[in-house]
Amino acid sequence: MANESNVAALLTGQNEPLVVQGVAYPSVGEDELVVRNHAIAVNPVDYAMQMLGTTLFSWLQYPYILGEDVAGEVVEVGSAVTGFKVGDRVVGHAVLGSDTSTGGAFQRYSRLLSNMVSSIPDSLAYEDAAVIPLGLSTAASGLFQKDYLGLQYPSISPQPTGKTLLIWGGSTSVGSNAIQLAVAAGYDVITTASPRNFEYVKGLGATQAFDYQSPTIGADLLEAFKGKRCAGGLAIAGVVPQARTEAAEACLEVIAKSEGDKFVALAMPLPPQLPDGVGAKFIFASGLKDSEVSHVIYGDYLPKALAAGKFTPAPKAEVVGQGFEAIQGALDALKQGVSAKKLVVTLP
Repeated sequence: MANESNVAALLTGQNEPLVVQGVAYPSVGEDELVVRNHAIAVNPVDYAMQMLGTTLFSWLQYPYILGEDVAGEVVEVGSAVTGFKVGDRVVGHAVLGSDTSTGGAFQRYSRLLSNMVSSIPDSLAYEDAAVIPLGLSTAASGLFQKDYLGLQYPSISPQPTGKTLLIWGGSTSVGSNAIQLAVAAGYDVITTASPRNFEYVKGLGATQAFDYQSPTIGADLLEAFKGKRCAGGLAIAGVVPQARTEAAEACLEVIAKSEGDKFVALAMPLPPQLPDGVGAKFIFASGLKDSEVSHVIYGDYLPKALAAGKFTPAPKAEVVGQGFEAIQGALDALKQGVSAKKLVVTLP
């Protein structure tokens, strides 16, 4: 396959529009796969890297291939890889670390770590599968890694734990995955969302949903947790700094006053002060690649759950274009804000 032509939507400088051009075909490592991408999804981190460049991402080197969410077909398998073969339909998180840009999603062929890839059933369209990876990795990192919440692992036949988890931001991409993973691990889930998304988050498995913008949200959640054993919290918010801080502080306060585990995994920066007795840590989704949790989630749970129809790719995919030229438009649309959906570009 090494003589195959590859093409990418390249980031050539800070705040520069993506440029579509030919790039090198990736060489497969022993623990890696090369996947021909059929659909990619866009995430806020993509436009953040485009806009802020080395100001925030000091390791960034141009030209750089952005993108984390891919779904496609395996075309090469590394010598140490088991469980995959050429022709398999897969979904994967394109994360190889900061030392290389050759693993990004916004190209025809991506190089992926095999422990960050799952097989998908024939019944699942590539564009629907593409919404999963980054949200799944972030949620799984916060929920299951030992230095975060360290929850019981998910399965397709979960045993109830008798504990309740707070997920702040249930209709987000991370929240949509976190609700399903937590329920599959045997936890009850109480979540926050806009009222228009209450039925959506309950459809994913949350038992109760509360309006995060309500002036009584803290008291409402504390009342909901009365008589329950709290498993801790996972908090997600948007990209506005003030809103992120308010969400983190509100979630931490509820956990501080509830009975049970006193830890919050945060998909936003930690606030200046934490309540007494409550631990918190920022989630680095890319850290999942170095954790046993990656094998549990991508290798074991997700393929089985998708095949059994017990995991819903969420938020719902909205295809906004085809081809590499459509990716910049997808990023621009994402900046304007979306709710309970994920923007996807299909690739010819």
